[in-house]
Amino acid sequence: MEKQIEELFTWIDETTDIIAKQEEVPYLDALIAASELLFYRDLPEDLEEDYEQKLNNQLNKTQYNDYPLEVRRKSLQLAILKGMKGTTQQHHYITPDTVGMFIGYLVQRFIGEKKGFSLFDPACGTANLLLAVINQQEKDSSIKAYGSEVDPTLIRLAYSNTNLQEKKIEYFHQDSLKPILLDSVDVVVSDLPVGYYPDDHTAFGYELKAEEGYSYAHHLFIEQSLKYTNDGGYLFFVVPSFLFESDQKDQLQSFLKEHAHIVGLLQLPETMFKNEKMQKSIFILQKKGKDTKDPKKVLLAELPSFKDAEAMESVLQQMNSWFNNDR
Repeated sequence: MEKQIEELFTWIDETTDIIAKQEEVPYLDALIAASELLFYRDLPEDLEEDYEQKLNNQLNKTQYNDYPLEVRRKSLQLAILKGMKGTTQQHHYITPDTVGMFIGYLVQRFIGEKKGFSLFDPACGTANLLLAVINQQEKDSSIKAYGSEVDPTLIRLAYSNTNLQEKKIEYFHQDSLKPILLDSVDVVVSDLPVGYYPDDHTAFGYELKAEEGYSYAHHLFIEQSLKYTNDGGYLFFVVPSFLFESDQKDQLQSFLKEHAHIVGLLQLPETMFKNEKMQKSIFILQKKGKDTKDPKKVLLAELPSFKDAEAMESVLQQMNSWFNNDR
């Protein structure tokens, strides 16, 4: 698989560079064009002869359907990471693959035998997390998936990513904290944007708005996500580990106590983060409904390095025990 990823990434990267130089556009914009070329295999009309020849040479080298879905996703992910390097704010970075796959595993465990379910990421970025979760589910499960993203470049990359994965995902290009034309879903997954939300007018409609100053975007995203979740549905968030240490923690805790069951908090490995302040956790909630109740015990764990197979196996056994006895 590694060889295939390297091979497809090299094709995407070379084609992107050709387009970026010829069109004099940033790498990420050229990457959108390169991935669309890979999928649709159509060249625009009236290209300069030399440019057209270069692109045709690239098209003759490969077909996207020569590669498995996960190879396509990971190859495009590498190219997106290259384009983002040094130019992108921290909250725009891609959710690491290992985290996406682990959340996919958690979704599978919590959904259980349910074959068809709906899934939403309100801050989908390039859709890497959404697609990683979908790819982790059983082959015969029917998933209706939705994503929302305000950044125009990221939503176009999400669209290209989805095409290459041959998946159906409905996207909303908008500020996700404004009303969304979406029915409530069974599952929400999201790597939450962290920081202040600058639109006070929109924030005013939220219970979790700050009493003074700007509101925290990650708090508002939690509230908005619960609004679009079915009663009894599950939410899986990547959150800053300091979530319950901020000046607005009491407000958040009382809101969650009223609207949700706190199901789990899994601290991601320290080795994934440059410093302690950037550390994140997976926060699992269930929206309250008439047949729901608090778990016997909250699922708490400090996850070891995903590379440490033995330690990871031990944590998975503890989690299995929780599913069997304490859920």
